[in-house]
Amino acid sequence: MVDDNQFIDAVARRSGTSTEQATALTRATLTTVAERIDGGEARDLATQLPEGLRPYAFAASETAERFGFDVFVQRIAGRADVDPALAEAGARAVFDTLREAVAADEYEDVVSQLPSELAQVANPVAPFNVQQGPS
Repeated sequence: MVDDNQFIDAVARRSGTSTEQATALTRATLTTVAERIDGGEARDLATQLPEGLRPYAFAASETAERFGFDVFVQRIAGRADVDPALAEAGARAVFDTLREAVAADEYEDVVSQLPSELAQVANPVAPFNVQQGPS
């Protein structure tokens, strides 16, 4: 399992941001994902995350909120205090890192609860790399 620093470093590298921005983008993306999936799935995801990121994957409600891609990106932008373009790039980097950091079936479970338009940032068909940590 990757640790917090490895996860954040991978997001920073993929998004072309500083460690500080990557941390904000990661936290904002995980929080927004947790709002968009049901509580049980959010808890399942949290158990596979590095310890320091787990709290961000817990939703305030057991019931998934229903919102689309634009709201998803707006929430990340607001939470991370970045523009929507960087929020989208950051979300893509977080999902790419998640895909490598958590079990393939867990990633698929999370993505299956997201609207299809979120495939723009959470590619459900990209290859999984479960043997290695984030690259």
